[in-house]
Amino acid sequence: MQSMSPHEIDTLDTLRLHIREFAQARAWENYHTPKNLVMALSVEAAELLEPFQWLTAEQSRHLSADQHESVRQEIADVLIYLTRLADLLNIDLLEAAADKLALNARKYPVEQAHGNATKYSDFKND
Repeated sequence: MQSMSPHEIDTLDTLRLHIREFAQARAWENYHTPKNLVMALSVEAAELLEPFQWLTAEQSRHLSADQHESVRQEIADVLIYLTRLADLLNIDLLEAAADKLALNARKYPVEQAHGNATKYSDFKND
């Protein structure tokens, strides 16, 4: 199997195949179990917090070049682990996201959710 160049990754499906090939070339199938990937994903998501720790809301909108690159790297780690997990569980990420957005649109109607952070279960039903 010919290795794909990272510059050829332009869709989620291509990313999924590239990650799969990367793991297979290293014989990581025994380690890439759903349980282990969820744990790794959680760790990477937590690492994404570090560049923002102690910043004000305004500072978090204007990261330095080094902070931005750190966030970029952690986001990539999260995406890679999430994509690998979805691949193993045969979950289409775009379809799942579209379904979840449709569900959220029903749970958070514009007339009740606009301009506030109220949880849907706390909306007043007239």
